[in-house]
Amino acid sequence: MYKVLLVDDEILVREAIGKKIEWNKLGFELAGDCENGRDAVDFVKNNQVDLVLTDICMPHMDGMELSRWLYENYPHVKIIIFSGYSDFEYAKQAIQYKVSEYILKPVTAKELTEVLNRLKIKLDDMRKEERKIDKLKKVYHNYTKNEALIIAKALSRLVTGTQEVERSLCELQDMGIEIKGTVFRAVVADIDIYSAWCENGCNGLKKESALMSFVVENISGEIVEEYEAGLAYRDSDNRVCMLLWTDAPQRFKEVVPNMCREIQEQISMAMNLSVSIGIGCYVNSLDDLPKSYESAVDVLKYRYSKGNGVLIDCEEEIREGNFLELESKLREITSALRGGDEAGLMAVLDSIENWIRERYVSRNKASSYLNQVLHAIHKCVLETDEHFELNEMLLSKAAEAQSIQPAMKLTREYAQKGIIAMNVSGQTSAERQANLAMDYMQKNYGDCELGLNQICEYLNISTSRFSSIFKEATGKTFIEVLTNIRMEKAKQLLRQTSLKNYEIAEKVGFSDPHYFSIAFKKTIGMTPKEYAREKN
Repeated sequence: MYKVLLVDDEILVREAIGKKIEWNKLGFELAGDCENGRDAVDFVKNNQVDLVLTDICMPHMDGMELSRWLYENYPHVKIIIFSGYSDFEYAKQAIQYKVSEYILKPVTAKELTEVLNRLKIKLDDMRKEERKIDKLKKVYHNYTKNEALIIAKALSRLVTGTQEVERSLCELQDMGIEIKGTVFRAVVADIDIYSAWCENGCNGLKKESALMSFVVENISGEIVEEYEAGLAYRDSDNRVCMLLWTDAPQRFKEVVPNMCREIQEQISMAMNLSVSIGIGCYVNSLDDLPKSYESAVDVLKYRYSKGNGVLIDCEEEIREGNFLELESKLREITSALRGGDEAGLMAVLDSIENWIRERYVSRNKASSYLNQVLHAIHKCVLETDEHFELNEMLLSKAAEAQSIQPAMKLTREYAQKGIIAMNVSGQTSAERQANLAMDYMQKNYGDCELGLNQICEYLNISTSRFSSIFKEATGKTFIEVLTNIRMEKAKQLLRQTSLKNYEIAEKVGFSDPHYFSIAFKKTIGMTPKEYAREKN
């Protein structure tokens, strides 16, 4: 049962809601009620609460102040606001404080029941995830204390060559492990979503990756054992490694890749995670294991161009892409910019990305080439717009991107800015900035995070300067223009589709469907349902 606190200064309202809702049947328990936000704060401090239903207008501390306090101190507590006020500012604040639902009075039992049913699903999902993590943490905690950790360290020292082979073998024999075979290979499996974060030193994510890699190790170990091919362990970087051995090298050629693919499939099914795997070279001696390990780690660098979830065997022919083949592309970029040919410019960038994705290219080499592309765009646009900039932040983001897709996305965005700047070079600076902003809004209105700061970062201009020139150029504020764009798109969807209100709200950049309905009525003069009914 999820515990509910009801907050309203009208006792009749509290009693009516308390009696009309079948709390237990819905999976909730009415833990208490308060007449203002101040009393609610005291209640939450001393009692378990999963959900707060609160009015807005109350003495001492109103519903918005209570929502802010809950958001800052008890972020796990869900909030439902019900109020007789439909003011636009209230709705904006509700979104800011992560309010789950915003319901206008009078609240019917049916409406509140529907809202509670929706929240019950979200709360159930959260609880399941918490239990799953708690279980993994418990198993992981026990794991760190047992002999598996000792074995993993001994295997790691053997594979990386940081300890004499004989000593490592003695340590493993003491643990009941004997390594046999005439041919050996090292395999390295890396969880894609954690690799970059761990490289950047994020301690919180390192702990999470340790937990997930523990599961990956268990799955890998079971499959390696089934194949009778060797052992799996985790190294200090939370990568899962495998030491494989055999007396039948020919059999290994087929078995090892098949085994690795099975590991990837099982991890995907069990955890919905993609894992990239590098298979090291063959070695005929345990003394040469570091060569196999290093080659397995090295081939993982091609994940940048090949994408996540790759399986690369270093024994296969790997031909690195030579960027000299793309020498003519820089000239094509310049030609498209000077001709105002946006389609042609995007086609050139598409061909560059496809070339990189089809070859083995490391991040360093690709970043170096994309740096040339960005500078070529900058140099060309400067010929007609002396204020066109190429800032260090963009260059850094492109260089630090973990795969070719985000790096090319940044490059395309900069190229679009460049061609727009070329096309409007006859306009004033203010007009150019306003047009760039309008174009950006038209393309990104569906992003619920789109705001003044994002626009100004894109344009590389201060918020105060932008607000001034945008109002001067358009006669309207940024919010007014963005809202009008979103409302026009919403009207189009209401006329031409059968999408639900919440689906349309999401498509036009509103994370809260109630906020969308309020904004739509304020702008258009009728609710979305009324508009759809009238136009259809």
